[in-house]
Parts: sequence; C-alpha cells; structure tokens
Amino acid sequence: MQELKKISEIIFLVEEAEDGYTARALGHSIFTQADTLEELKEMVKDAVECHFDEEERPKIIRLHIVRQEVLTL
Repeated sequence: MQELKKISEIIFLVEEAEDGYTARALGHSIFTQADTLEELKEMVKDAVECHFDEEERPKIIRLHIVRQEVLTL
C-alpha cells in the first residue's frame, strides 16, 4: 500500500492577464483563471479541492501575486 504524502501548503503564482487573472500552482499541475481577484480566490480553492484527495489536501493556500508596471522616462 502506497503512503500518501501530505503537504502543509501550496503556493500559486498569480498574474494579471488581459481579461482578468491567472493562477498556476508551483510544483503541481493546477491552473485556473477568473475575471476578478475575488473570483480567482474561489477558483483556486475549488481547483485544490478537486486536485487532491481529502487526506492529502494542503490546509494553506498561499497566493504570490505578481504585478508588472512599466515606467517611462
């Protein structure tokens, strides 16, 4: 019987896109997108719940939000 590896947290890289926001999990094959940041938070929670079995699901989801700004001189 294979032992389940439980992780305590999962980190998502969140970026602004032309039509909203995208979130990609670091180290896992999870990707989601939404129109607003609040919607994205709910989508990320749902994606984590769908990706992991309850026994191995991380309890903490950390969002690393990256925002680009362009400055001109």
